[in-house]
Amino acid sequence: MSQWKQIQQLEIRLLEHVDYLYDDNFPMDIRQGLASWIESQDWDTAATDESMAAVLFSNLLTQLDRVRSDEQNFLQRHNMKIIQQQLQVKYTTNPAVMAKVISTCLREERRILSSACMQEQGPLEKSLQSSVAFERQKNMDNRVGIIRGSVQLMDQAVKYIEDMQDDFDFRYKTLQSRDSTDRNSDMMKQEVTRLQEMLNRLDFKRKEILSKMDVVVKEIDDLMTSQLSPELQDWKRRQQIAAIGGPLLTGLEQLQGWFTLTAQSLFQIKRQLDKLGELVVKVTYECDPIPLQKPQLEERVKYLLYHLIKSSFVVEKQPCMPTHPQKPLIIKTGVQFTTKVRLLVKLPEVDYQLKVKTTFDKDLPPGRVSRQFFILTNNTKVMDIEDYSNGCLSVEFRHLQLKEKKYINGTKGNEGLLSVTEELHSLSFEACFTVQGLTIDLETCSLPLVVISNVSQLPGGWASVMWYNLLTDEPRNLAFFGNPPRATWSQLSEVLSWQFSTFAGQGLNKDQLSMLGEKLLGQHASCSDYQVSWSKFSKENIPGKPFSFWMWLDSILELIKKHLLPVWNENYIMGFVSKETERTLLKDREPGTFLLRFSESHLGGITFTWVEHKDNGEVKFNSVEPYTKSRLSALPFADIIRDYKVISDGVVPENPLKFLYPDIPKDEAFGRLYNCQPSKVHPYIPSHLIPISVHPDASSTPLSCRSPEPPMTPGEFNMLNEHLCFDLDTMSSPYSD
Repeated sequence: MSQWKQIQQLEIRLLEHVDYLYDDNFPMDIRQGLASWIESQDWDTAATDESMAAVLFSNLLTQLDRVRSDEQNFLQRHNMKIIQQQLQVKYTTNPAVMAKVISTCLREERRILSSACMQEQGPLEKSLQSSVAFERQKNMDNRVGIIRGSVQLMDQAVKYIEDMQDDFDFRYKTLQSRDSTDRNSDMMKQEVTRLQEMLNRLDFKRKEILSKMDVVVKEIDDLMTSQLSPELQDWKRRQQIAAIGGPLLTGLEQLQGWFTLTAQSLFQIKRQLDKLGELVVKVTYECDPIPLQKPQLEERVKYLLYHLIKSSFVVEKQPCMPTHPQKPLIIKTGVQFTTKVRLLVKLPEVDYQLKVKTTFDKDLPPGRVSRQFFILTNNTKVMDIEDYSNGCLSVEFRHLQLKEKKYINGTKGNEGLLSVTEELHSLSFEACFTVQGLTIDLETCSLPLVVISNVSQLPGGWASVMWYNLLTDEPRNLAFFGNPPRATWSQLSEVLSWQFSTFAGQGLNKDQLSMLGEKLLGQHASCSDYQVSWSKFSKENIPGKPFSFWMWLDSILELIKKHLLPVWNENYIMGFVSKETERTLLKDREPGTFLLRFSESHLGGITFTWVEHKDNGEVKFNSVEPYTKSRLSALPFADIIRDYKVISDGVVPENPLKFLYPDIPKDEAFGRLYNCQPSKVHPYIPSHLIPISVHPDASSTPLSCRSPEPPMTPGEFNMLNEHLCFDLDTMSSPYSD
């Protein structure tokens, strides 16, 4: 079943989250019409490969032409044509952006499907998707709308006061121009009385509008403090969670709308106050409320505008190397990385080009880090208006690079207790501009970064990024790993499952997480609130092993991503199961029943174990030596399972693998994953590689059924079979990886 068909079968609650994924950048109509084709393309690679992205974009347009020509409904054909034109305008010059959008949507779909398969959501994901958040956002929409309406009404009130004052001013000047002999007449007295009444009403209206302004300004102040600022912090927290594999980050456009409407209201009030100031120049009087109250209101409006715009300067995309788009916040020296900042307020005007300057480790206290870096490339760019950002300013730095500073006598000095991957850095962004007479200094910074000099440091760096963003919402606690807090197993297990849904397309189920908990925590695995230390997670070696828990798990992720993805996404790999549990599961099954699990003693290894029943009732278990990336590069894993053979003296070589646990015939499970492409080279006889294990004799004590590297050709197999004599019946059956 295609991924899109699985999505359509989800419950309404989850479909609402799917709906958030699709907008004008990637309409759902395309996802629906080209579902199978879209899922068969490698969008992850295209997102970092311009030439491949261009080819896929061209192919997508061709596919849209085909779907549109086959569509019978006139309205649907028209809509598809409009969508196609919009895509051409948006992505023709930058198709990699489209590839990244589609890649992100597909990955998030897989995460949603994975969460639907779990019995319950983890605490972090549940908190991010609560109904309370949706209600809070509805309330925010209503409140911003009410404020906007109140400000519009005040515009009408100011215009009414202006008209009233013009009438008063005309009558007053007309009266003054009268002859002095007429001033004591009854008509003049009536006119003076009328003018006094008009002045009293004008005074009342001035006090009324100032009072309304005061109320609205207080309402905006409260809105910014009690709702807008918390919503911004909530978005930043969700950005942290999304960075480590959590739910897709949404809501920036909504947040931008709130910021812009609030700023527009404040700018409008500022213009209204300026207008009242102009009215005072024409007409004023004793105890005029405008000169008394206007300065204070103006200061409050300027203060709110300053802090609103200042806080709207955000890092939209955290620093990330294009070569590792799913592992942001890790930068390798000498390798290009990208980042993007945005101003969430649509400004009415700017007096000059808004230049943004980037600085690495700005204002870092001396001695805090053992290594110092500087930005090698141009670190200043001008903000521009993007078409899809509704007129807001943004700038993307696409070609930044870091270089480490050289040290005197070759020594760095200030060598600390922290490792390279525990040392945190930051990238700052600064700008300054003037708008409507208000000068604003903008500054923001990235989340803490890990800087590496070798790709082998990437797993350790990613562990640091995960631990930091899981456990704190502080934007710049660079001393975090001086005394890192502990994580509960419920928190950590959720993030670990996210790693598999992000990198391998399928998250971990409850049983798999339970086994991981046993491996990391031992007897404490059943306690979800058990505290896991940073050292135990990523620094201390697993007892009896030369590697840490995280290094072991990360190597499995890499193995799945590069060699086991089709098998993993079919849920055929049980994966995380102890040898004891494996024995319990297999002992009562049909002979030849096997299961797939990851090696506990090798980094990045997968093995299969099958069960045999002897005539005397004895049950034997056999595990093949783990297949690692070097061996899987020579032969796909599904083909290994199909062609696997065991050599034994007096016995015809055969494949002992019959049923995938619990009882699925091997070919039924893996048939469509076999590589059946015939050789196109003629007139040569086709050949293929065969994985073979040799049963050892009773006098030897090997660790497992070993298969040669690389697997043998049929000729090599026949030659080996003629010269080796092993007795299957007398073989001791070792049980290990």
